[in-house]
Amino acid sequence: MNVIRKEEIYTIDDIYALPDRERAELIDGQIYYMAPPNTNHQRLVHFFDREIGNYLQSKRGDCEVFPSPFAVFLNKDDKNYVEPDISVICDKDKITDRGCQGAPDWVIEVVSPSSRTMDYYKKLFKYRTAGVREYWVVDSTREIVTVYNFERDTMDEYPFGKDVPAGIYEDFSIRIE
Repeated sequence: MNVIRKEEIYTIDDIYALPDRERAELIDGQIYYMAPPNTNHQRLVHFFDREIGNYLQSKRGDCEVFPSPFAVFLNKDDKNYVEPDISVICDKDKITDRGCQGAPDWVIEVVSPSSRTMDYYKKLFKYRTAGVREYWVVDSTREIVTVYNFERDTMDEYPFGKDVPAGIYEDFSIRIE
């Protein structure tokens, strides 16, 4: 007789029950533990937070930028919870005390050695299907920014040192030196 093992499905309650200082994300009921970020990773996250925040402040628009750790509840279920490195949210109704309820407009993930598969594959699919408008994968090892504009169904790569246009804004680009 063959015994089929049932796969455990986790919920957001399981994420909140993790021990202090242990970080994880939840995608389709599966927990993915996160390694602590290195210094270069944090420099890049801070750089994006500052650049985008300054742009948004100058435009006096409705969008807000949130660096990680910031909770994003992608779907209207309890099986998906992520902490993007950068989340830009333009719909104020999505922002609550707990985080973002639904898809941010723009997400940036800075690739770490331990997050490569998650950032380039699992999260790419999840963000696209959840309704994120634009997704950037910043790979400092390869010195490439991969931009997925889901509204236009395009994917472009930009080397560090070149302007990377933000597709959700007409007049904004970022250059990573």
